[in-house]
Amino acid sequence: MKKPSREKLKRIKLVAFDFDGVFTDNKVYVDQDGREMVCCWRSDGIGLQKLKEIGVKTVVISSEINPVVEKRCAKLGLECVTGEKNKLNAFKKILEREKVLPQEACFVGNDTPDLECMRFAGLSIAPKGSMPEVVREADYVTKNPGGRGAVREICDMIYEAKKSTTLEPQVER
Repeated sequence: MKKPSREKLKRIKLVAFDFDGVFTDNKVYVDQDGREMVCCWRSDGIGLQKLKEIGVKTVVISSEINPVVEKRCAKLGLECVTGEKNKLNAFKKILEREKVLPQEACFVGNDTPDLECMRFAGLSIAPKGSMPEVVREADYVTKNPGGRGAVREICDMIYEAKKSTTLEPQVER
């Protein structure tokens, strides 16, 4: 599957992510007291920071209410919408609030609850290893799986496409 065109990537003003299976490998570890733990990829934070530097907004929309998701998002400086059973409604509200058109938005998801948002967004991306129905409908599937660099890959793609139009060219002296 080919990477999205540079022009399509340049248009992106907001990236919305599902959490489980995107920031994580879709596994959950449960200790003897019932506390959940997940494994995230540290370098994703650097990619998210790069998007922030060029003015691309980022948000996590999760159907679960999960303190693990909320804590990780807080650490990364990400807006976090949890417990949202109607992800599309939440996504539309965010776009409206931020004055971002659907074609200027990217949605990253890995499972069937993400499909409506992926269809609505101008660019839909699925991490490698996503559910087959999601892979079939995604505009792009990352080389890296969720929880193993998919978020960083997406951030870097958008950053590289936009930086030539966003950042001042370097002048040699």
